[in-house]
Amino acid sequence: MKKFIIFIFLLFSINTQAESLNLNNKFSKDDVKIEFQKIIIQDIEANIKIIILNKEKASFYKNQEIDFFVNGKLHKSKIIDNKIIIKHKFHSKEKIDIILDNYSFSKQISPIPLWLSILPPLIAIFIALLFKEVVTALFLGILVGTTTIYLYQDASIVAALLKGMFSIVDTYVIESMSDKGHLSIIVFSMLIGATVNIITRNGGMNGIVNILLKYARSARSGQLITWFLGLAIFFDDYANTLVVGNTMRPITDRMKISREKLSYIVDSTAAPVAALALVTTWIGIELSYIQDGISTIGINTSAYSVFISSLNTRFYPIYTIVFMFILIVMKKDYGPMLKAEKKARKSEIIKIAEKKHVNKVIKYNNKWFNAAIPILFIIFGTLVGLLYTGWDSNIWNNDSIKFSSKLSTFIGHSNSYLALLWASLSGVIVAIALSMGQRILNLSECIESLITGFKTMFNAILILILAWSLAQITKDLHTADFITQSLVYIKISPYLLPTITFILSALIAFSTGSSWGTMAILYPLILPASWLICKNFDFDYNASIAIFYNVVSSILAGSVLGDHCSPISDTTILSSLASSCNHIEHVRTQLPYALTVGAVSIVFGTLPSAYGIPSLVLFPLGIIVIYLIIKFAGKKVE
Repeated sequence: MKKFIIFIFLLFSINTQAESLNLNNKFSKDDVKIEFQKIIIQDIEANIKIIILNKEKASFYKNQEIDFFVNGKLHKSKIIDNKIIIKHKFHSKEKIDIILDNYSFSKQISPIPLWLSILPPLIAIFIALLFKEVVTALFLGILVGTTTIYLYQDASIVAALLKGMFSIVDTYVIESMSDKGHLSIIVFSMLIGATVNIITRNGGMNGIVNILLKYARSARSGQLITWFLGLAIFFDDYANTLVVGNTMRPITDRMKISREKLSYIVDSTAAPVAALALVTTWIGIELSYIQDGISTIGINTSAYSVFISSLNTRFYPIYTIVFMFILIVMKKDYGPMLKAEKKARKSEIIKIAEKKHVNKVIKYNNKWFNAAIPILFIIFGTLVGLLYTGWDSNIWNNDSIKFSSKLSTFIGHSNSYLALLWASLSGVIVAIALSMGQRILNLSECIESLITGFKTMFNAILILILAWSLAQITKDLHTADFITQSLVYIKISPYLLPTITFILSALIAFSTGSSWGTMAILYPLILPASWLICKNFDFDYNASIAIFYNVVSSILAGSVLGDHCSPISDTTILSSLASSCNHIEHVRTQLPYALTVGAVSIVFGTLPSAYGIPSLVLFPLGIIVIYLIIKFAGKKVE
């Protein structure tokens, strides 16, 4: 009996201690903190964190399921890293109640309607159309986004506006500039700008030009030299425009080539070549936008691999270059350009002052290798850097893999940012070494040229930073989800996406005068949206990635088309200035040619390629059509 009483007493004591221990480990107000994600979008799953502040209790319940209630509904979850993650969709303004043991929490949540997510990019486009200025447009687009975020966090209009304005700088701009990839693009762009400026100042660029000038003997050869020179100066559209226009103008005048035709050749080789070449001031920007896009949708590939894969669907730039070549070879023109060319052929040969300038340019002995060597260092340096950073000995030693496939794999898994940084720095160092070694420029002049080159890229870098910030806003507000849902709702076929994107890009670039600004606005929006639309139509990976590559190309190609047609485009204006051509006449004579190539690019490019017709079939067809258009619509100038 005594033992039984002792047993009952011990059992009661253990049970009391267990209940006491369990009671002591129940969560109270001081043990828990609730955190909501900063931006909550209507009908988009949001994360709510239950953070356990009491580490002892968190450790006690480790790997155990905890019961808690959300709006009266029982949930079970484990504590991981001292917190519980709740996923919840807010369909409208609602009060959320969370109960965990002795702790209760209640808060009114106002989710941002999903349709408001389209406002920042729409405002950016509208302001760009209204004021013809991209920097202001991007800034105001970001401001609309940040203000919207704070308005739905119960701030007054004035407070939301002020907080939104400050958050542009302290949050979005800082975050975009603190990204390693973004910083790499900024530095690369600056180094390319510096290299271009140094090789222009040391005479190397003129040296390359002067070699080509010796072969200009007629109107056709003069145009071909201009066309070829436009292809040769591939790494920067501004350098292309200014160098080719200013250098070839006296030569084309001598050959009785109209200033309108010169400015057309200059303008239509600058951006298309920069859009196709593997090492240009454009590629860094493109890679940045593409990388942001593939990061958003989670494709397991590199930005450079996507860039390479999209080259074969860049129809407008390729057709533009071919169109010019056929025009020149056939000695034909049509529309306003035909009148301008006939007028030029009947004019006086050349002014005496221009004769002297021509002779001076031809006879002046600039050293071509001062430009060629730095450029080659950048080109081959980039290739070596890509292979080095993407190298895999297992793939290299695998005899079953073709050599071309090995190279493609290495480049596909490379760190393109590192390769571009190393190559561009090498180009600057070599350009300075050549300039100083031959005593063309002293150290002070080299540094001055370096800094001036940096300055030339400032506008592009500013656009980049604001574009990255706007892209982050659209990501936070789930703009791609809105676009996707809208396009799926109206049932737009994914096969039409490349063509719609091409036309949209052209319209925005035409209205804003900026191909870079257009890419800045559209890349962050269209790339994720196109992928999600393909998935919603149950496309497999191969079909989706084919559309994705085409959309990547269409944004850039459409931007170049709009840029060519726009009277407020910087490169269009520079082409007129460098060629000493009346700007309105340049736009008027170029517009029919650009629209012709744009139409061919749709009918024999973006539209059929989206349905799977290979580029190897489309390009010959497109070129034949271009030839027939020129043959029947064009007339002999001479």
